[in-house]
Order: sequence, then structure tokens, then C-alpha cells
Amino acid sequence: MTPFKMSRRSVLTSAAALPLAGMAATPASASAPLLGPARAPYNRIKLGGYDVTSLLAGTRTVPDPNTIFGLNATPEEFAAASEAAMIPTDKSQFFFTPTVVNTGSELVLFDTGLNGEGITAALAAAGYTPDQIDVVVLTHMHGDHIGGMMTDGAATFPNARYVTGSAEFDHWNGTDNEGFANNVRPMADKFEMIGDGGTVASGITGMAAFGHTPGHMTYMIESEGKQLVLGADFANHYVWSLAHPDWEVRFDMDKEAAAATRRSILGMLAADRIPFIGYHMPFPALGFVETRGEGFHYVPASYQFVMDS
Repeated sequence: MTPFKMSRRSVLTSAAALPLAGMAATPASASAPLLGPARAPYNRIKLGGYDVTSLLAGTRTVPDPNTIFGLNATPEEFAAASEAAMIPTDKSQFFFTPTVVNTGSELVLFDTGLNGEGITAALAAAGYTPDQIDVVVLTHMHGDHIGGMMTDGAATFPNARYVTGSAEFDHWNGTDNEGFANNVRPMADKFEMIGDGGTVASGITGMAAFGHTPGHMTYMIESEGKQLVLGADFANHYVWSLAHPDWEVRFDMDKEAAAATRRSILGMLAADRIPFIGYHMPFPALGFVETRGEGFHYVPASYQFVMDS
């Protein structure tokens, strides 16, 4: 049999004709509408034998971040740090990320977001309902963490027990703070108070991280030799709080203590290579820390938690 041969010209001529033939055979169709940016509402990983699900309970753009972060930095220093990270200096995106840990025997929710509707919707996206929550842990009592405790005057999580740091509860209980009065005080008799090293549930241990608030707590999650820290607000921005842990943050009630806590926890995470979920980190809020110069650097998680074992 004689081998089939095509010249370079015939190949080019045939290839050029193919798109025209395809266009002739396909009916015209309208372009898809522009939908704008979108984010996944939850992210679930395996940690040992546990499921850990971060929930996007809210996000918003906030102007003038230099009036929030880096209060003791010059505008030039703030601009340089922002430019190096390729983020704007005139606005920042805030994320609000409660987390659910399923230990296999209990469903534990850490923080409740801005309001009851928001946390309920975030839970629903992840396949949970408020009545399934067995334990609600409050890392601290700022409004964006306690706002979802109540919905229309009733407990959002009717079957849960509640855990928080004793120092945190005692501080806010001695104030006339409206958010605490409306969302936490009605549930006061259902709270268990813990301190540094206190146990929330199997494999979940509280760690004192004071400064952001007087009794702010972080939590170590451990299962089958795997560890993850739920960092709450010990660091509130993935660039400005990590690269410059000594920069003062408006929301930190004791700025010196908060800076010391940041350095301590970031140093531990970097040295021990422990991942963390930060309440205000870019969603899905899961990453690692590495040392860089006199500060630290945020390394977002990629596929470390989705590979088959």
C-alpha cells in the first residue's frame, strides 16, 4: 500500500478550512452574562480523623486600612509593605470565618459570625443545621464573633453547650457592652469557663492568647498525630500582622500584649510547621507561617489537605 502523504501546503489549507466548517455547522448563540466575582461559602478538610470546615459568614471592603493596622507605622512604611505584597493601601477586604470541627462524636462551632442569619446560611451551605451543633466555643467577645449567638431573640443553637475563656467572660460581664448583653449574657448559665490548657472536647485544647481582648483564646486541634491551630484574632491581616507583628492594631485592646502574643504564636507555628485558620485571613483562611526577616510570611494552603492518604 502506498503511504498517504500530505504536503505542508495541503495541511495548512485543510487546517484553515476547519474553523469555517465548524462555524457553518454551529448555530449562533448569545454570550453568557457577566456574573461578577464569587467565593465558595465553605471549605472542608480532613485533619486526622476529624472534619474541619471553615465558613464564610461574611466579607466586606473596608477603607483606609492604615487607620486600623500599623498605627505606629508611617504612611510610607505602610504603603511600602502593601506595595511589596501587591495589595492596595486605600482599602482592605475583611473576612469573617467561623469554623466547625466534627470530632466524630461532637460538632463544635468556633465563633458565630456577625448575626444569626449569616451563620445559619453559612452552616447550611456546608451541610449543617444549627440544631446539630453540640458545642459553641467563643474565642472572645467582639461583636463579629458573638453576633450569631441569638436569632430574633432566641438561641441560634438550641442544643449546644457553650465554652469560653473565664478571663474573657469576666471582663465583658463587668461592662455595659450592648453586644455582650444581648447575645451572651442571656446564655450565661449554660457556659463552661476554661483557662489556658482547658479542654473543650476530645482533641481540642484552649491556649491563652491575651491582648486582642483581655481573655482572648486560641485553640489547638489534634487528631491522629495531626495538628491545627484555630487562631481567631491573634493576627488580623495576612500581610500587615505577619510581616510586621509589632505594628499596632486599632482593635487590639492591649496593644503591647497583643504584639507579644502575635510573635509568640507566629513563632510557634513557623517553628513547628503547624497550619492555622485565622478568622480574618483571606478565605478559606487556612495557611502556614514561615519566618521572613524580622517578621513572618503567610503561606496559603494549597493541596496539602485534599490528597488521598
